[in-house]
Amino acid sequence: MLDVTDHGAHAFDFIHGSWRVRNTKLRDTTDPSCEEWVEFDATSEVFPVLRGVGHVDRMDVPHPPDGDPFEGFTLRLFDPSAATWSIWWSSSRNPGHLEPPMVGAFTGDHGVFLADDVVGGHTVTVRFEWRADQVSPRWQQSFSYDAGRTWRPNWTMDFSRRAG
Repeated sequence: MLDVTDHGAHAFDFIHGSWRVRNTKLRDTTDPSCEEWVEFDATSEVFPVLRGVGHVDRMDVPHPPDGDPFEGFTLRLFDPSAATWSIWWSSSRNPGHLEPPMVGAFTGDHGVFLADDVVGGHTVTVRFEWRADQVSPRWQQSFSYDAGRTWRPNWTMDFSRRAG
């Protein structure tokens, strides 16, 4: 049996716990011409599942600037045979829908995860990037409308630990 500790299964351990999350995003991430940035706060609770080869992340956004409050849910699972993580997202804004999995891995403290999708009627490659940091991790989402030749960032999340 593969020893998952040697192949990246603990790469996301930095995110376990309770967080304040400062979001900076384009008001409409589905519109490639949107230039208006908005900021808002959220909280996040992340805990391991499946004996450490996965975890869930529950995010609460009580006052978003672009609509009603919502709850987000992320499931991250490690595949030891491929040494990759898959990341699924769902939210109360789109009930019953699970986004296509983002697949990738970490090199050092930098994680890159990719998926192809259709967003706002546009074919895009979606990229998540993580900076693994126990104190202040960062997530960024970018879209490519030209098969990965150029990237347009549209959302960042800066995390800080909550007391208790």
